[in-house]
This record gives sequence, C-alpha cells and structure tokens, in this order.
Amino acid sequence: MNAERLYTVLRGPHVSEKAAMGESQVVFKVAVDATKLEVKKAVEKLFKVKVEGVQTVNVKGKVKRNRYGSSAKPSWKKAYVRLAQGQEIDFELVD
Repeated sequence: MNAERLYTVLRGPHVSEKAAMGESQVVFKVAVDATKLEVKKAVEKLFKVKVEGVQTVNVKGKVKRNRYGSSAKPSWKKAYVRLAQGQEIDFELVD
C-alpha cells in the first residue's frame, strides 16, 4: 500500500457511546472503498500498534425532509478495530 492511500483510508475516529464501551476496541470512519486489510495496515503503520481484527459496517445515510422535499445524507463506512492485549491508542498524543 502506498503512503498516499495509507493516509486516505482513515478519515478520523468515530466517537459515540457504543464506541466508548469497548475496552480494547477503537472505531474509525474510513473510506467507503477501504478493505479490512487496508484498514488494518493503516492503523498498524500510523499508530504503531498490533491489530487483532477489523470489522467494517456500511452506514446508510439518513433521509431528511425539508421545505423543498427530501434530501439524503451521504452514506459512509466505519471500522471496529480490535487491538492486541495491552495495546492502546491515545488520540491526544498522536503526532
């Protein structure tokens, strides 16, 4: 995987109540065309941690109604990344 693709796979951390419950699990917003292997390699290289597994979910955009009719929010993809025992990602200290 080239360096440019490495930086475009991960869009950012996804912060939610469910994401905060996981002890050794981190949730990321990822590119829609990203594969599990690409997400694993990107997290391991960027954060220097050992990844045990990756699960991806396609999130469908919600349909909103407004005074002009309805519009749809864009669909996106998130990845649940399970880290190895003792590994941790602290987003405040990432360079």
